[in-house]
Amino acid sequence: MKERIRTILEDNLPLADLDSDFLFAELSSLDITTIMMLLSDEYHITLDSRDVSPKNFMTVDSIVAMVQRKLEEKK
Repeated sequence: MKERIRTILEDNLPLADLDSDFLFAELSSLDITTIMMLLSDEYHITLDSRDVSPKNFMTVDSIVAMVQRKLEEKK
């Protein structure tokens, strides 16, 4: 899952430093909206404004953790 999410981010955020510990600081609101839409479509999960936080978008690992949490909530 991490590799797939990283690929999605690389394809859609070519200028972002995905290895940064502060990825959220580099993202615009449009970037975050795009990521949320792509991940929602890819993993069939619902992401909304409550999910937009530095905690969830700080690193690639935190984005993966958010997706995993959402998948668990679906069960």
